[in-house]
Amino acid sequence: MPMFLSGWSTVELMVVPTGIQLVLVTVITALVSYFLGCFNGAVIVSKYILRDDVRNHGSGNAGLTNFYRTFGGPLTAVVILTDVLKAVIAVLLGSWLFGGWYVLGKYWAGLFCLLGHMFPCMFHFKGGKGILSGGTIAIMIDWRIALVVWGGFLILTVLTRYVSLGSLWAGASFPFITWYCYPDPVIVALGFACGGLVVWQHRANIKRLLSGTENKFSLHRKQ
Repeated sequence: MPMFLSGWSTVELMVVPTGIQLVLVTVITALVSYFLGCFNGAVIVSKYILRDDVRNHGSGNAGLTNFYRTFGGPLTAVVILTDVLKAVIAVLLGSWLFGGWYVLGKYWAGLFCLLGHMFPCMFHFKGGKGILSGGTIAIMIDWRIALVVWGGFLILTVLTRYVSLGSLWAGASFPFITWYCYPDPVIVALGFACGGLVVWQHRANIKRLLSGTENKFSLHRKQ
């Protein structure tokens, strides 16, 4: 039995996909989760409702922070709802399809949802950095992982007012708390893939943090 199933007696009674069924479940979960991730809230709201693509403003990122800084307003809630719901649906789908290997399903679905959010095929592969969707995925996987990821994010963001610094903590800490909670090689590898993607998407922020030119977050949007 894979290590991520050990200690879960109720899980052992669940159906575990094997053979061609496992291949189909893996492919279907990846495809559906990716296309769910492609529904980027910031791009959809700015491009099709406000008629002003958020990627043409500020940092050029299709994420919640850049959207709020650029447009603000109640439509920010629509962006949040879109990016949260797609992650919830993707992880629930992966958990359900993988049956007894539901933890693996959550991570697999989460990875491809992040890929869709960051590199959406319908928006020229130019998406967001995955913090809101990634944070939702962390909550859906395990409350302990969410506590470490979100706790560090909130503390660093509040103390420094650098959202990017909190985001880097979230991405960097995700694989290590995964390792602690689910010490299985496959799960840990997926955890490093998810966390690594988030850190990679913040490489420009890292340069600005080191040079002292990174923008601090403010509740007052730019005019």
